[in-house]
Amino acid sequence: MSPKWRVFAFLIAAGGGVLGVLGAIIQELSQGSLLIAFVAAPMIEEVMKPSGVYLLLARWPKVLTSRIYTALLAALGGLCFALVENIIYLQFYFPEHTQTLVVFRYSACLTIHMVCSFILGFGINQKLLASVRGEVPLLKGNKKFFIIPMIIHSLFNIMAVLVGSRLGA
Repeated sequence: MSPKWRVFAFLIAAGGGVLGVLGAIIQELSQGSLLIAFVAAPMIEEVMKPSGVYLLLARWPKVLTSRIYTALLAALGGLCFALVENIIYLQFYFPEHTQTLVVFRYSACLTIHMVCSFILGFGINQKLLASVRGEVPLLKGNKKFFIIPMIIHSLFNIMAVLVGSRLGA
């Protein structure tokens, strides 16, 4: 694959991660319970973060040269998502934040978003495309790559709420 296609894939994956924040914002606007934070948010965010990689799969599948490369692009989407989310959290939700909260957001939160997106990236493949087209049952052979990141993210959110008050949130 030529370097220009690699740059293109990089930009689409990164842009998809930023675009994924819209899904999180919509979810935030409807938030009213811990059930949303512990169940809906992880589901919505994990599905939205690699939206650029979905676009690559649908329009330019030859750009996704391997499963590991696809997973790395999904992780890039997760990184971009987390960076935008951190800015929003620290500037708007917690403008009087502590340095501890900044360190937490830019270490643990960045890591969890990247790791979960990386795992989900293994499920972004031709089986997913066949599932979307209705050729095979929904997520056949790929469920674990979607469910595991959602569970990890949900458990992380529970932990973050439990320790949040100690971090200056």
